[in-house]
Amino acid sequence: MADEELEALRKQRLAELQAKHGDPGDAAQQEAKQREAEMRNSILAQVLDQSARARLSNLALVKPEKTKAVENYLIQMARCQNKG
Repeated sequence: MADEELEALRKQRLAELQAKHGDPGDAAQQEAKQREAEMRNSILAQVLDQSARARLSNLALVKPEKTKAVENYLIQMARCQNKG
């Protein structure tokens, strides 16, 4: 029983320390996600006009998974067009 309690305390303390100081791997992942989001927004800004981006944003409020699929399709088409 004491070993289980000690292990639980260790895990709790480790979680507190990681939350307080931040996990270095976590920061790298967040930075990579941020760069990916910036790249996606840049491509979509080139492909869509302002009103289309507004409609896509409205769709994101209601159906985020559908929005992601449409964005992925548009990005894929833009990349294929640049290759050809």
